[in-house]
Amino acid sequence: MKEARTYYTGKVKQKGIFDFKKYYKFAYDWLRYDGYTIHEKKYLEEIEKQGKKIIIEWVATKKISDYFKNIIEVSWHILGMEDAEVMRNGKKDKANKGEVKITITGILERDYEDNWGKTAFNKFIRGVYDKYIIRSTMDQYEDKVIDESDEFTEQLKAFLNLEGRK
Repeated sequence: MKEARTYYTGKVKQKGIFDFKKYYKFAYDWLRYDGYTIHEKKYLEEIEKQGKKIIIEWVATKKISDYFKNIIEVSWHILGMEDAEVMRNGKKDKANKGEVKITITGILERDYEDNWGKTAFNKFIRGVYDKYIIRSTMDQYEDKVIDESDEFTEQLKAFLNLEGRK
């Protein structure tokens, strides 16, 4: 039986000027470059009085071995998004303004192909395998999903800070 455990939760939150298309592309490209396959579970746009509301849910997966898989879940909530113009290098440029909230969750999944969970004996053997044989490997992979999720979060924050200062 597959077993997934959350090891990281991070948030990005900012209200102000940003370029939604560039931000979306930056996040997507960063995950793809790091070896993740991205599945967009949800993309919803609604027009409200305060501006456009966008909700996006991604599940990014990366196979680490035949037994382990990293998962980064990304939940976007963009509220009150409107078009805006900004001055960049003395020229008017199109951008957006609104509130961006992104939640990043880093998950390590074990036995993702469910090879060890088909019988009670296999489940027992998997428990022994996890606890005694590959414990140090599991620790390394737990650290890796935390590091990659945290790096992704920090890159998203840095992108917004740079965009807001241009």
